[in-house]
Amino acid sequence: MTDLDTLSVNTIRGLCTDAVQKANAGHPGTPMGMAPVAHTLWQRFLRLDPADPVWPHRDRFVLCEGHASALLWSLPHLTGVRTVDPRGEVLGRPAVTLDDLKSFRQIGSRCPGHPEYPWTSGVETTTGPLGQEVATSVGMAVAGRWLGAGFSRGDFTLFDFGGYALAGDGCTMEGVSAEAASLAGRLQLSNPCWIYDSDRVTIDGHTDIAFTEDVGASRAFHTCRAESERPPLVLVHSPIGYSTVEDPPKAHGTPFGPEGSHQARPRIPPDADFHVPDGVPDRFARGIGARGAGLRTAWERTFDACRSALPAFPADPKGLASRDPSGQVLDAVAEAVPWFLGGPADLTPSTKTRLTFAGARG
Repeated sequence: MTDLDTLSVNTIRGLCTDAVQKANAGHPGTPMGMAPVAHTLWQRFLRLDPADPVWPHRDRFVLCEGHASALLWSLPHLTGVRTVDPRGEVLGRPAVTLDDLKSFRQIGSRCPGHPEYPWTSGVETTTGPLGQEVATSVGMAVAGRWLGAGFSRGDFTLFDFGGYALAGDGCTMEGVSAEAASLAGRLQLSNPCWIYDSDRVTIDGHTDIAFTEDVGASRAFHTCRAESERPPLVLVHSPIGYSTVEDPPKAHGTPFGPEGSHQARPRIPPDADFHVPDGVPDRFARGIGARGAGLRTAWERTFDACRSALPAFPADPKGLASRDPSGQVLDAVAEAVPWFLGGPADLTPSTKTRLTFAGARG
């Protein structure tokens, strides 16, 4: 991890603890411990273009530990995620501004106490009830596989996006989490990658990450990407309230106080609340920003090539009865859409609605 990467991690920590301190409410402990892992994931692995956060082929990031939302709010701010309006149009303004962070947990804030979809761009799902979000991440993985099976054609792979779900002890204690995990294993889903944040539990046979550097995190996420037959689980030992307090239960959901907040931000001036050092935004722009834009552009080229390979229906100079091209279109649509059904009782010869492509049933 370079000095600038370390500064970026400490900036995440500083923004999180400052937001909680200003609101005098919130959960600073988890963001402090998980900042290095979140930094590594977003900066180096997450398939996301901050300039187009609703790009269909993006990876989905689910913060199952919704109470740790300060961690999520700092990431769109530092990476420059853009706002998306209710119609799905990407706007020029940032999704989370510094003023938004300063209004953390306040009425009308873009940074509420738990992530709210679609209130703030960059949030994939509302999180709060423990366990629900683990199941949601499995649903997203099922949707990704379904889209890939339905829309990928020949050499064109349009959808194989993944997902990452950051979960803690409370999330995994709920029955719905075990049921969702069982389903993911039964379906042999290779995502989501569950990042299990625990400072107390040791599970043998899984990848352990040192919380002070990103070498272990990078190795773990590379392993996750290589998995093809089962949902991977990454175990992270992250001390609650790392570097700030000696009382972990208190650090879970209590502001650190001015002195503790300053201690949580190494190399950041103690009197500079909500401080983003020079070079940190540019570091993210050259990381996830450039990488995400390149991945999205490459996907759009694939999408355009796939679209150009679709059947064309040029006009017949002699003219055709409308039922003839209608039948051709129905055939093309039905071949691409497996659940397409239709029929006109006994009039198929007249209306040209009998499907004739290879594999058609009827």
